[in-house]
Amino acid sequence: MKTMLSCAATGALLLGVAACGTPAESEPTSLTDTAWNVDPAASELSYVSIKAGEIAEANTFENVTGGITAEGAATIEIDLSSVSTGVDIRDERMRDIFFVVADNPTATVTAQIDPAQFEALGLGESAMTTLDGTLSLKGVEAPFQADVTVTRAAQDRVLAVSSKPVIVDAGRLELTEGLAQLQELAGLPSITPAVPVTFSLAFER
Repeated sequence: MKTMLSCAATGALLLGVAACGTPAESEPTSLTDTAWNVDPAASELSYVSIKAGEIAEANTFENVTGGITAEGAATIEIDLSSVSTGVDIRDERMRDIFFVVADNPTATVTAQIDPAQFEALGLGESAMTTLDGTLSLKGVEAPFQADVTVTRAAQDRVLAVSSKPVIVDAGRLELTEGLAQLQELAGLPSITPAVPVTFSLAFER
């Protein structure tokens, strides 16, 4: 009996030592001490086109890459050949006539983020910000503003989601000629040149 009690006491002591030696769950590290890369598989950029004044169609770009430096310089590359409208012939016309991807394979979005706004963001917490950015397409640059909600989804994962659509005007990017060609080919009375764009970008490190 004495031996059994001694063994039990020894076991309890060992368990206590092991418990004391187990580190507590670590606090989330700063978001601003390293670079972040876009996770293309979990990211999406979408826009809505409006034809004949009232017919709205959802479209997406299926390949978005890029990242953010530790200093907050963001660069997002949109693979224009990955445009998806749900109609094969329309995808082909978007690639070949509107974007001319043979000469202009990507569109680039750049913005400067203030890292201090997100330095102490805890797991599951969100913060909102307004970004001043530039969209570059076919050699033409157009400034824009985007309201963005940033959420820390995990220790090494952040989601950046548009809080409201960003309006992109084809005229400001000198794309009206291509738009007119699409309109003629599709036999449409009109295609609205201003489109709302939304995005959900996942970043990891």
